[in-house]
Amino acid sequence: MPGAAAAEAIVPPAAIPPEATAPQLAQLAWRRLQPQAWPLPPEAFPAGAALVGGAVRDALLDRLPQQPDLDLVVPEDAIALCRQLGRRHGGSVVVLDAERSIARLVIQGWSIDLARQEGDSLEQDLRRRDYRLNAMALPLGPEAQLLDPLEGLSDLRRGQLMAVAEANLLDDPLRLLRGVRLASELGFALEPQTQHWLKHHHACLAAVAGERVLAELDKLAASPGGAAGLRQCLAWGLLEPWRAPTAAGTPQAEALLEGLGAAEAQRLGLSSAEAQQALPLARLAAVLDGAGLRRLRSSRRLQQRVEQLRRWRQRLGAEAPAQRAERLSEVERLRLQRDLEDDLPALLLSWPTAAATTWLERWRNPDDPLFHPRAAIDGLTLQRELGLPASPRLGALLQHLMQLRAFGRLNGRLEALEAAQRWLAAHPADGDAAPRRG
Repeated sequence: MPGAAAAEAIVPPAAIPPEATAPQLAQLAWRRLQPQAWPLPPEAFPAGAALVGGAVRDALLDRLPQQPDLDLVVPEDAIALCRQLGRRHGGSVVVLDAERSIARLVIQGWSIDLARQEGDSLEQDLRRRDYRLNAMALPLGPEAQLLDPLEGLSDLRRGQLMAVAEANLLDDPLRLLRGVRLASELGFALEPQTQHWLKHHHACLAAVAGERVLAELDKLAASPGGAAGLRQCLAWGLLEPWRAPTAAGTPQAEALLEGLGAAEAQRLGLSSAEAQQALPLARLAAVLDGAGLRRLRSSRRLQQRVEQLRRWRQRLGAEAPAQRAERLSEVERLRLQRDLEDDLPALLLSWPTAAATTWLERWRNPDDPLFHPRAAIDGLTLQRELGLPASPRLGALLQHLMQLRAFGRLNGRLEALEAAQRWLAAHPADGDAAPRRG
């Protein structure tokens, strides 16, 4: 777990040359950041501006994405500067925090956050940050410098996450959850005193806006150590205000998360894209239900996906889920495939390998009529050909025809029309049935 010992190394071991001086590391970081590829050159920002936070950390660790998010501290009104840059270079401006003067410029697919410097100097600003490895800066001056007043570089070398101060965590309690997320992303260990603060102040997280909590949980669930990180959150009570109750007959969330590591995706042979979709959803659904997600103000679509996955996990149980699935009625089996058409791998992660790979093979075939149910014929054609009005009866007929197609008893338009006529004869509309004798 991230809170006990560092997970398997995620950072390349040679990312930070052991004998490099601070100026040499600053030059190395700038080469990795490739400022010549930024949508705005460093010269566009005022004197005294500095790159801070995650981009500096990730440049030193050599784990930058192609278009990293850039966070800059500026010694003036950041919102006014952001709007000025938007007018001059294009892009859209979003005010993130009017009181603290924080704004975002979205330009050419990049996200550039500007924040007004807190305190009388850049060093004072860095001392107000969350974790020491985030409290480093690269000033945008002509000389390459690495400002590291809190020994964040030392933490990077040790693979450790240490909070700057207890008060800094409480200044924005989302930082409590962010600590677990960063440790899980990087494969770093949380320093013991920092662990104590996260556990001791877990209840403060409830005061944070739900959208911000959910954004951190999304990142945590998608991180390499996301399953272990979520178990740590549960153990420390960080998710208590939103945690889902465990349904009868289903594993505890902690036990379920044990089986949702990257090894399970590899065992089933999931592609990178399949694993990136399945693992975060499966992990979120282990700890949150629809009600919890609503309190976090998630999208309705995410609530629906989580509820469907949780429902089918409970319906099939922890013991022999594949056999139970095969014994479902045709109606239930079709419902399962429709509910989880996009997210079936998230269900299969906890299944035995043989059964899971058999289902995956069929799921990967977009033409499989059961694993990708489609209407045998569209409703407008039925209305036109058979003179049917739009009604619940038409909906029931379409469902019936989809079921016939899904289980191989229907092929083509002509067979669908013939089957529709037989079903209509057996299910007359109100008023069409023959009168019963007394």
